[in-house]
Amino acid sequence: MHVDWYPWGGEAFARAVAEDKPIFLSIGYSTCHWCHVMERESFEDESVARILNKNFIAIKVDREERPDVDHIYMSVCQALTGHGGWPLTIIMTPDRKPFYAGTYFPKTSRGGYPGIIEILDRINRTWKSEKSVLLESSESIMEHMNKEFEAADHGEVEEGTIDAAYTGFVKSFDKTHGGFGTAPKFPTPHNLMFLLRQYKQSGSANTLHIIEKTLESMYRGGIYDHIGFGFSRYSTDRKWLVPHFEKMLYDNALLAIAYLEVYQATRKQEYRKVAEQIFEYVLRDMTSPEGGFYSAEDADSEGVEGKFYVWTPKEIAEVLGDKEAKEFCKMYDITEQGNFEGNSIPNVIDNKMSFEELTQLPLDAMRQKLFQHREKRIHPYKDDKILTAWNGLMIAALAYGARVLGNESYKAAAEGALRFIQNKLMRADGRLMARYREGETAYVGYLDDYAFLVWGLIELYEASFDIKHLELAIQLNEDMIQFFGEVGKGGYFIYGSDSEQLIARPKEVYDGAMPSGNSVAALNLLRLGRLTGNTELEVEAEGVFGAFADRINSYSMGHTFLLTALMFARGKGSEIVIVGDQKDSTVQNFIDTINKNFMPYSVVVVKDESDKGALIKLVPYTEGQLRVDDRATAYVCENFACRAPITDLNKFSEILS
Repeated sequence: MHVDWYPWGGEAFARAVAEDKPIFLSIGYSTCHWCHVMERESFEDESVARILNKNFIAIKVDREERPDVDHIYMSVCQALTGHGGWPLTIIMTPDRKPFYAGTYFPKTSRGGYPGIIEILDRINRTWKSEKSVLLESSESIMEHMNKEFEAADHGEVEEGTIDAAYTGFVKSFDKTHGGFGTAPKFPTPHNLMFLLRQYKQSGSANTLHIIEKTLESMYRGGIYDHIGFGFSRYSTDRKWLVPHFEKMLYDNALLAIAYLEVYQATRKQEYRKVAEQIFEYVLRDMTSPEGGFYSAEDADSEGVEGKFYVWTPKEIAEVLGDKEAKEFCKMYDITEQGNFEGNSIPNVIDNKMSFEELTQLPLDAMRQKLFQHREKRIHPYKDDKILTAWNGLMIAALAYGARVLGNESYKAAAEGALRFIQNKLMRADGRLMARYREGETAYVGYLDDYAFLVWGLIELYEASFDIKHLELAIQLNEDMIQFFGEVGKGGYFIYGSDSEQLIARPKEVYDGAMPSGNSVAALNLLRLGRLTGNTELEVEAEGVFGAFADRINSYSMGHTFLLTALMFARGKGSEIVIVGDQKDSTVQNFIDTINKNFMPYSVVVVKDESDKGALIKLVPYTEGQLRVDDRATAYVCENFACRAPITDLNKFSEILS
């Protein structure tokens, strides 16, 4: 007997009402290790299935496909228990109001954890004998949660909030192993992006050290796949040695951006190398034949976490031969005793070589042999659903990589993914959809889908200066305001006005594993406002800051991407327009000079005079900006004041520096 799972939808809710049964809601995702454990222990067990099927209506939800459902019930779990995570377990009334919440539960009680059988039996008895108690509890919970979900109308981000976040990171910085706090450690790349902008403003050597130490330490650890490249989800220990082995598309997109930004700021080749390896992994293993990017790879293979990724000295020797194996094992800490359950995770944590030396090692032939050998193993499950939001992040990363590294193949991959989205994840009326898998497109797009894809389009425009990317970014941004905005109030709802209306409609701004949709939307609004000269978009961004000011002021370290947007709004930015034929080598030299500089508060437009007014329609302020003396010309405006036109490359370079 198996659990009679329903998808989230009307059929399940109607049956719960008709049979007067509570709903058992399980939310997880395909590469979630503990979701698989609970599935094997409990949901595949006949006694658990019998209880669920007899007394409950069981619903299973993929959190990556329904972030709206996940967010509401995860917030409930955190409010009721003080913590959250997946699998998320919710028990609720037939009208979807929760009265019990938790995460993983074993089949029967052990080690202080209540067992799922005991929980289900107790709730079933209460439902039949004292249902009113559970109904009252659910009403009380939702009354509290709706107050929590409300955003303020108009607040002010306090002076010193940015400094408070910065100070928090300095105090929590792990001087020995990089990163912040103790185990477990998450990469959280947007925290490093925030700090890099602090460095840009202050020039503080200590700030740069914190960023570089963290990026180097993550690369040295087992969280980085030294054989096949790409980063795992997080480290279970302080040293970044033992990862939770699943690999997520969004982590690798954001980490690629972080390494690229530091490369751009420092010109140190090691950061470039890591970004290139991340892209190699994504383009090789996570790209569909049609051009979209897959979501994730599991931690487990053959039912064992990390089995695909670990080695023994004997296996290395079988592949490389004794002499090369000895060298490789010494370099990558592969020993007889192992560093993970009797096996070894390749890492260079204790290697005395510099970061630069490590990324330039002449061991690629050995690594390739080991990679080819590893390919013969049983692979972890690949979650091949294609999500618009996460594809938007990878489009942004690849486009930024194309610009910073001058790699046309990255731009081609980003544009291929965009075409996939336009063909498969955009309705005929232009409405974005959220998920594609095996020929099926499902779920009306969420805020993240719009915000992250617009981010990708802005990066694609600045990598190619193809006006169609800017046009689409502007259109989707307008759609975002229409579907997710609230007249007279700032900030954006998680799901659209045309979506299924759930028991609550929250606005979220917390920058967790990924930046929030609101944070990314705020920065998009500012960048598009500066690119096009549309100051109304900048006013719209100010509305986002005002709506969430109380939350930012109370916990600044949890809102670093929104603070990054605030720094853009308050920083000394510039608008740069290059006028001339894009194919002209002088125009390209101007663009290359821009791309060599880390200028996080600047926007760039290229006006090709052959475009017959298309750009002027989108960016009206460029109308009077023409070539001087028939030469490629740069116009630079800073802090609402414009310099004289520049035709000399050296002078332009001096100004940017």
